[in-house]
Amino acid sequence: MILNLAAYHFVAISDPDTLAQQLRDRFEAASLRGTALVTPEGINLFLAGEPESLRGVVAWLRSDARFADLVVKWSESEHVPFKRLRVKRKREIITFCKDGLDPVGARAPVVDPPTLKRWLEQGRDDAGREIVLVDTRNAQEIDHGTFEGALTLPIAKFTELPDALEPHRDALAGKTLVSFCTGGIRCEKAAIWMQQVGYEHVRQLDGGILGYFEQVGGYGYRDRCFVFDERVALDPHLKPLRDEPIAAV
Repeated sequence: MILNLAAYHFVAISDPDTLAQQLRDRFEAASLRGTALVTPEGINLFLAGEPESLRGVVAWLRSDARFADLVVKWSESEHVPFKRLRVKRKREIITFCKDGLDPVGARAPVVDPPTLKRWLEQGRDDAGREIVLVDTRNAQEIDHGTFEGALTLPIAKFTELPDALEPHRDALAGKTLVSFCTGGIRCEKAAIWMQQVGYEHVRQLDGGILGYFEQVGGYGYRDRCFVFDERVALDPHLKPLRDEPIAAV
């Protein structure tokens, strides 16, 4: 059985080039495949390998004070869903191109999966406000599944979200807005931006869809969640749509 992880962590990285090389060396030594992004604002990881090796890498990462609180979403597959290991140095974990956005220093309020499930069951948040789930992913991902009744936007990339969301501003007034995405990165940045530009009662789904599946299953969710590897999408039990041998390159 192969173990897969999805993880990100916003933290100031003063030496991203050095860190990228350290990660590459450690991941190669553990025979892992997947993608690691290293930026001045933090890291983003999608990795797969033998369970003992992958858990060892996570323990090694958490031994660094910068990543001591790294939250990991786990899933299993019969085969490694990546062709190779890629460690990339980038400007942002996820490109948003909004000046003044500081995900390291200012996080938007979160709602944890059990609380969101309860809100969906009762039809309101704890303050009695209507809930609007805001999908921050692109149209291709949404085609594989989303929360029932979610506000979905016709975007091809994350940088298009602000313009696509603005026409809905008046309709969203007075409601609790919960941004969500695959693993938490985009919905975290989106929630910070939404607060900065005057949207009220903004929350982000802590851990994204994968964290929701892991903690409470698929209540209120339709179909699968698109993932960025050869598994294509995961169902609420974290089972892949596709699980086939892939030749390493």
